[in-house]
Amino acid sequence: MTRTVFVNGEYLPEDEAKVSIFDRAFLMADGVYEVTSVLGGKLIDFAGHAKRLERSLNELDIKKPAVFDDLLEIHRELVRVNGIEDGLVYLQITRGAPGDRDFVFPDPETTEPTVVLFTQNKPGLADSPAAKTGMKIISIEDVRWGRRDIKTVQLLYPSMGKMMAKKAGADDAWMVQDGHVTEGTSNNAYIIKGNTIITRALSNDILHGITRAAVLRFAREAQMQVEERNFTIDEAKEADEAFITSASAFVMPVIEIDGVNLGDGTPGARTARLREIYLEESRKAAV
Repeated sequence: MTRTVFVNGEYLPEDEAKVSIFDRAFLMADGVYEVTSVLGGKLIDFAGHAKRLERSLNELDIKKPAVFDDLLEIHRELVRVNGIEDGLVYLQITRGAPGDRDFVFPDPETTEPTVVLFTQNKPGLADSPAAKTGMKIISIEDVRWGRRDIKTVQLLYPSMGKMMAKKAGADDAWMVQDGHVTEGTSNNAYIIKGNTIITRALSNDILHGITRAAVLRFAREAQMQVEERNFTIDEAKEADEAFITSASAFVMPVIEIDGVNLGDGTPGARTARLREIYLEESRKAAV
C-alpha cells in the first residue's frame, strides 16, 4: 500500500510528494527533525518532542511554520490513514526553498519553511528481540559539530558511526570526546554501577533526549540514584550494566563494549525494569 505523507499543507501519496532541489536541507543540511513513536495507535511523548522541536527552530532562527500548532492533528491523521498500530512518525522542518543556492539565509518573510511528515510501520516495535539479547557497541571519536543539542538533519557522521559498528560486528557506537562518552550515534548513553545510573549531563555536547528525561524521572521514582556526569569507556567496561535510550529503541540494554562483556554478558535486571516502567507509563500517557 502506498503511504500517505504530508508536504507543505497537503496529504499526498508518497510517490507524488516533491520537495524543491533548492531546499536548504538538501543543499545545506539546514533543517531540524523529530521522530515520535506510535504504540497501540497512539503517540508517545508527543508534547516533549513538540517542545524540543520549537527549541531547535529557535536555536537556528528558523521561523515556525504556519502549521506548527496543527502538528498533533497532522500526526494523528497520518497514523490513522496509514493504519499505524506500532511505528514511527518522522517530522522535518527546513528553512525552505528560496529558489537558488546561497550561504546567506533567505528572507523569512518571503520564504516559507518546508514541512514534511511521513510514517514508518514497525509492527511489534516495543517487542524488539534486542531488548532480550542486548546490544554490542564500539567506541569511536566524536567529531561532530559543537551544537549537538539541536536536533538537526546533519546526520552523516552518526550514519558513518553505525557503519563502523556494523563493520566491526557490533550494533552501534558510542562517541568519545576528550576521553569521555558523549552519546550514541542516535541515542543517549548510560552505565549502571550498583544502584546508580550514570549519564552525561545536559549541555551543547549531547541531544536533550525526550526519552532520557522520562527514564531518569522514572528511575528516581523507583528509588534509583542518578549521577549526571562524564564517564569514560574504561569506566563503562567495569559497569554492572549499560543501556541506551531513544524514541524508537525506548530503553535498550548494552552487553558488550569494545569486545568486553558487561557482567555475565546478558541484559541486566535494572535495565529490564527501567524498560518495563518506561513502556508502561508511556503507554498510559500516550495521545
